[in-house]
Amino acid sequence: MTSTTKFIRLLPSTELPRYTHVPGSGTPHPYRDPRGHSYNRRPQPPKALKEERWSENRNYLIGLDYFNLGFYWEANDEWERLMRATGADSLTGLFLKGMVKMAAAGIKVREESIHGVRRHAASAGEVFADVAAESDRDRYCGLDFTLLQFAADRAAQLAYPTELEVGRPLRVFPFVLTPEPIPLQ
Repeated sequence: MTSTTKFIRLLPSTELPRYTHVPGSGTPHPYRDPRGHSYNRRPQPPKALKEERWSENRNYLIGLDYFNLGFYWEANDEWERLMRATGADSLTGLFLKGMVKMAAAGIKVREESIHGVRRHAASAGEVFADVAAESDRDRYCGLDFTLLQFAADRAAQLAYPTELEVGRPLRVFPFVLTPEPIPLQ
């Protein structure tokens, strides 16, 4: 994860949604609204994320792609479903909770709720610190804890653009979440 590295799609063959959902903005709810980008295509429950096999979990990887491309609601949805399948109380589930909170911070940027951005980003940083301490590792599911905590802290301190084009995905954070090693798909 760096601020100026070239972004690499982890699952380039996966079709991206035609817009990103921003609650309260007038974008159709992806699953419930007949105009939604995923209407009648409710995803199957994902397979649990295993830390030692993270690079094989398509739900985790597409969540990273969504996040890095500015589809924050979709990343949040992907990681939240994955967290439930993994077990929210497990160490990997707790890690996913941090990822969910980072995506929620991105949603709050789009909703122009700076308080919400700060609250979710700070909470993500705390979760990542807890997982780092409990796992006694520098990396988890391909991501570096120091950089994750820095990203969360940075996200909580930034000023963000307002009046963004509704539904247009836009990366609002000055970092990308790039796992190492890059999975071969």
